[in-house]
Amino acid sequence: MRRLVKFFASFGTAALLFLSKIAFAQESGHEVHAEPWETGFQPAASPIAHQAHDFWHLLLILCIGICVLVLVLLGIVILKFRAKANPTPSKVTHNTLIEVIWTIVPVIILLVIFIPSMRLLYSADRVEDADLTIKAIGNQWYWEYEYPDQGFSFLSNMVADQDLKPGQPRLLTTDEQVVVPVGANVRLLTTSNDVIHSWAVPSFYVKMDAVPGRLNETWFRAEDVGTYYGQCSELCGIRHGFMPIEVKVVSRQEFNDWVRRMQQEYGALDGDQTVKLASAEIEAR
Repeated sequence: MRRLVKFFASFGTAALLFLSKIAFAQESGHEVHAEPWETGFQPAASPIAHQAHDFWHLLLILCIGICVLVLVLLGIVILKFRAKANPTPSKVTHNTLIEVIWTIVPVIILLVIFIPSMRLLYSADRVEDADLTIKAIGNQWYWEYEYPDQGFSFLSNMVADQDLKPGQPRLLTTDEQVVVPVGANVRLLTTSNDVIHSWAVPSFYVKMDAVPGRLNETWFRAEDVGTYYGQCSELCGIRHGFMPIEVKVVSRQEFNDWVRRMQQEYGALDGDQTVKLASAEIEAR
């Protein structure tokens, strides 16, 4: 009995330490990327990411509850029905009430998981009222980005170690950033020119495969100004680990200034194609 109590105490301590590490990892920051020895999610920076984190916490609670229940029942069986305490074995073969319970309760648990899961999948599918469209094209081993509404495209390569500036994260910094306005609904289209890649930014809860000959769609809405990092998340060849993604979230004015600069450098459509989002509309989101 004493050993069983020590086991549960150790299990509870480990669970609390794990949860505290997760909470610490989710503190917000201006530059968000994976940290050494990080065990939790990166800070959520989009509505879908918040939903995903809430769903994961629900699953964690359910899993811990089920594990604790099974361990308690196992401990009871070990202690109560051991040979010394129960020299005459029971000959009970079934119990209708218990069988009904262990059929109905798992069904309820599955429904509790199913409903928010489908809601999350549906929400992450696509956005109806996109303010901006970006097309990410995977190549071995770099990304090409198109801003079709603004009329320009550019290549984004990883910055080599010897070219990094102080403070820039290794293997994550790019020579050209994806820039989006804060609070804008960004439609993301992905495809590839060679093999399957995957465009993934954990803080936005975005991970969409880029498949040759196919156009996939997802979306995100960055809630805070800052720089968010991701990487190609589909094994695509020898330099798979050198296809970083760097997304810079800026104000609307900064974004429009950046668009004009990129249009001058890479070509532009006729007229002013900068994104104009109503402040009241963004604040209402």
